[in-house]
Amino acid sequence: MSAELENRVAVVTGAGKGLGRAIATRLAGAGATVVVSDIDADAAQAVAESLPGAVAIACDVRSEEQVAALVERTVEQCGALHVMVPNAGVGAPLPLVAMDLAAWRDVTSVNLDGVFLSVRHAAPAIIAAGGGSIVTIGSITATTGSPLIGHYAAAKAGVVNLTKTAAAELRPHGVRVNTVLPGFVDTDLVTSARPAFEQALGLPAGGFDEVIAQKQGRYGTPDEVAEAVLFFASERSAWCTGSELVLDGGFVGSLL
Repeated sequence: MSAELENRVAVVTGAGKGLGRAIATRLAGAGATVVVSDIDADAAQAVAESLPGAVAIACDVRSEEQVAALVERTVEQCGALHVMVPNAGVGAPLPLVAMDLAAWRDVTSVNLDGVFLSVRHAAPAIIAAGGGSIVTIGSITATTGSPLIGHYAAAKAGVVNLTKTAAAELRPHGVRVNTVLPGFVDTDLVTSARPAFEQALGLPAGGFDEVIAQKQGRYGTPDEVAEAVLFFASERSAWCTGSELVLDGGFVGSLL
């Protein structure tokens, strides 16, 4: 175990499973005191109990009141806040022309509004602690778009731009803000979307896996994304802010 984040406090939202759980686990392994946050209180508690010194705090990132309370309780219980990872995200494949405003907002309220609220309320606490890092979770769909997930892709594009704006505004205060842009990672979110993609693209069952093998070699792993988050959270990236790190096995780097 490394101690890159020793004496640092990190909050990870959406940490009850998938990417968030992997990120929380990696940051804890690097010595951080991790606040495991999730809308599912039981899931957050289960992850926290598996990590040394971790704390579980339930939070619905769509609620400004709850996000503000998450930051306040973190500082009260852990003494400070140095690293914020607004990872919470959702997705529901649907063509744009079949998507009503409620479906659009179901995704963007978590994937974009939730990130804004996390940055908005975490930044003052990180500044008060003497500086630190915010690491947002984007997606390669922020740069390419994708059928069936226009709401998701638009939200992730917003996250990338929000990250750059926050980086410029917060740099004088000692807060770095960077984003990780994963390709298709082997998580429940991706697994549940495979049948919809196969139907939309006219692929047989299992055909989406073949597309992934062709475009990015294989599915990424949550642990690989967590390593990238640790890089931005730690002093290894001390001169990085407003940066994007693409993790996609070459998906967006080639037309074929």
